[in-house]
Amino acid sequence: MASNKIPFAGSKEQEAALMQIISEHKDDPGCLMPILQKAQDIYGYLPIEVQTMIADELHIPLEKVYGVVTFYAQFSLYPKGRYKVSVCLGTACYVKGSGDIFNKLQELLGIGSGECTPDGKFSLEACRCIGACGLAPVLTVNDEVYGRLTVDDVEGILQKYA
Repeated sequence: MASNKIPFAGSKEQEAALMQIISEHKDDPGCLMPILQKAQDIYGYLPIEVQTMIADELHIPLEKVYGVVTFYAQFSLYPKGRYKVSVCLGTACYVKGSGDIFNKLQELLGIGSGECTPDGKFSLEACRCIGACGLAPVLTVNDEVYGRLTVDDVEGILQKYA
């Protein structure tokens, strides 16, 4: 599992917003999903500290909250960087070397998949087909698409955002 290198830094305003959401929804059947979605909107991710607050307020086991958070791909346990780097590992990209590109990014950034650099600048993830197979291999930085890449291109792309 990825480790979080950025300490939790939730504000009192964020906590108050979360408590308001919980109090508005806690009596609704099936309230956990909408509360988690709104909590992620507030914090940007769902660290264990936020999951614990939700579990305590809903009087449910933390394991249940954690199970839902880790089951659904829409939720993140880790913060996202200002620049979200995503490497397509779909078939077309993978056979053209995207695995090597992903490994080079991990090496250069010093983080693994799903992690964020300690300065909060970059986060890294692998994804499946993004529909740009003709440009394989492909990576994105936020909404910018880079295609027909080689491992040698990776450092130059990162430097654009440094």
